[in-house]
Amino acid sequence: MSTVKIFSDSTSDLPQGWKDTYNIGIVPLYVVFEEGTYKDGEDITPEEVYRRVAASGVLPKTAAPSPADFIAAFHPVISSGDDIVYISLSSSLSSTYQNALLAAGEFPEGRVQVIDSQTLCGGIALLVMKAVRAAEKGHSAIEIAAMLKHSRDLVETEFVVDTLDYLYMGGRCSGMQNFIGSLLKIRPVLRLVDGSIVPTSKIRGKKEKAVEQMLQNALVNVNRMDKELLIVVHTLAEEDARYLETALREKTQVNEIAILNAGCVIGSHCGPHTVGLMYMLQD
Repeated sequence: MSTVKIFSDSTSDLPQGWKDTYNIGIVPLYVVFEEGTYKDGEDITPEEVYRRVAASGVLPKTAAPSPADFIAAFHPVISSGDDIVYISLSSSLSSTYQNALLAAGEFPEGRVQVIDSQTLCGGIALLVMKAVRAAEKGHSAIEIAAMLKHSRDLVETEFVVDTLDYLYMGGRCSGMQNFIGSLLKIRPVLRLVDGSIVPTSKIRGKKEKAVEQMLQNALVNVNRMDKELLIVVHTLAEEDARYLETALREKTQVNEIAILNAGCVIGSHCGPHTVGLMYMLQD
């Protein structure tokens, strides 16, 4: 009987320890500056991205892995007799999912299951860990894929950005929104809805107020939270992340709260000093 290997892409921002312990495969996205192209999580650090953006005022482009990248990653696993479940960045945000589907079509039918997470970053990580545990229990790739298609609708993802500049430069908010937001010191709380980023709250004043609003948004769901794992993710915002971790430990009964560092692709779109909160709801 074949076993199942779980794959994701670099925007899942999984800690190295999880990748090593659970043998999780990662297919990196790309960060593209004028002078070169870099693999997310391998060839460049988020800090270097922020330095370059600060110096040039220009965001790098980000690019999905090609179908050939996926084929190269999947081929050794399929050749060894194992099956694959790949969990992608939201298809609303990237062509990563479509390219993985094209690659899956090059292998025997059913051997590679491709799942659109409809989320990003820690939201993907939650689904990856669900899949890992299911694989450890001996579930097939098809069974795990069916479970993930249900579970992805239960993932809650919110985050607070420190500045609208990166969203503006990346085309995710208008120049007028950026100007007014900066002038009035508006800190939006952003949420993933059906795979796309939408504002849920606009907090005027200090960033701490927006972080507190995000916390309160989560605590509304405390009785429905899946108590297995909750994720706090940040880009150079460790103090905010630790505050959320402490508050959530006091106010929830979650077994594990993990703090993740967002990588280059996520950081290229939201900027430094962003903090996010991801958890799953129970059925």
